[in-house]
Amino acid sequence: MRLTTFLFFLTLSNIRLWSQTDTLKNDLLSIHAQTTIINQFKPQFKAKYSGTNSLITKKESQTSITSTLFAGVKLWKGASVFINPEIAGGSGLSDALGIAAATNGETFRIGDHAPQIYLARLFYRQLFSLTEKTVYQPSDFNQFVGNMPTKYFGFTIGKIGVADYFDDNKFSHDPRTQFMSWALMDNGAWDYPANTRGYSPSVVLEYVSERHEIRYGISLVPLTANGNDMNWSFTKASSHTIEYTHRHKIKDKDGVIRLLAFYTTANMGNYRQSISLNPSNPDIEDTRKYGNNKFGFGINAEQQILNDLGCFFRVGWNDGQNETWMFTEIDHSISFGFSISGQRWKRVMDNIGVAYVASGISNPHKNYLHAGGKGFMLGDGNLTYGWEHLAEVYYSADLYKGHIFLTGAYQFLVNPGYNKDRHGPVNVFSVRLHARI
Repeated sequence: MRLTTFLFFLTLSNIRLWSQTDTLKNDLLSIHAQTTIINQFKPQFKAKYSGTNSLITKKESQTSITSTLFAGVKLWKGASVFINPEIAGGSGLSDALGIAAATNGETFRIGDHAPQIYLARLFYRQLFSLTEKTVYQPSDFNQFVGNMPTKYFGFTIGKIGVADYFDDNKFSHDPRTQFMSWALMDNGAWDYPANTRGYSPSVVLEYVSERHEIRYGISLVPLTANGNDMNWSFTKASSHTIEYTHRHKIKDKDGVIRLLAFYTTANMGNYRQSISLNPSNPDIEDTRKYGNNKFGFGINAEQQILNDLGCFFRVGWNDGQNETWMFTEIDHSISFGFSISGQRWKRVMDNIGVAYVASGISNPHKNYLHAGGKGFMLGDGNLTYGWEHLAEVYYSADLYKGHIFLTGAYQFLVNPGYNKDRHGPVNVFSVRLHARI
């Protein structure tokens, strides 16, 4: 991991340089970078048995690291191109196996833990203004400083992170600065289109006004469940996402409600059919065929309560008949939490977060795991079903002018992988260092 460590310290040493670039407000070029290091530790816990895809019971410590360059250039009015090379390495606890609401959103399910460089995003974006009224937009990742129209139509085409456009939430969406659990950074029941590392070639259409937004995205999906190679047979396999956003105020405090729906078709396997073929040792891969699909819905709300206090709520559901293809093995999810800024103790950039998420699966999915079946994340060899519960609390401290943050976090987990026979509880302690310019 020497190369990644070098990039991390290079990021820290250049904070002042990039800050000067922001001060110049060059609206033709946008260059930013981030580095995030997360260490997670869990003590030993008890379980009646373990399987191939179980969270291991012995004490464990794992570290992950990502470094990303965000570069963009304006081409002509409303047009821009962005490129994000990224390096990532390390591992989640137990190779991100055995927990549906996995504890580290910066990790991936890949065999090689050594740092690797890859292209995260490369996309073209075009905006068409529908009004002369504008609002100031600060410089940020994949974002230019300057005035943005308050009403516009836009489209994006290229390799993107689909979650950058959908299921956003001011208080719970970024594992680099907020909650780390997969089921808190996004709606766990949304099997959102992505390769192993979280990116997919897509087209996104947007209509945005001051109070209403609607987005539609169509994306490629992997050739295999949780695969890195994408299926370019678009007529056979694809994923569609649509979301409506409504912005409002309650007693002059901002709030947002988002309604999401998705539909994915791919070479998926079917839980019931796999049990019929082999009741004692079902294998979902034996039933894979084109035409199988997955669909679902989600509600996502955020509300500012006081100047320094906000809350969020998510609920999600998918049909759970065919196998999870891309994100995590959750068919039903409900989460809520609170976020408190440090204004009261004169540390405005500090933040405290407290959240809870409960995750569940469909009856066919339960029966499949009970019969000894395995998904790409779960499979203990048996299953005494119970909802998986995870609570998370963190404190994020600003170490240097909004550029360097140190976070301590604790997660309390019950029934990992929905298995009451492996009840735990599991305690996870995390330290996160995040630098951004």
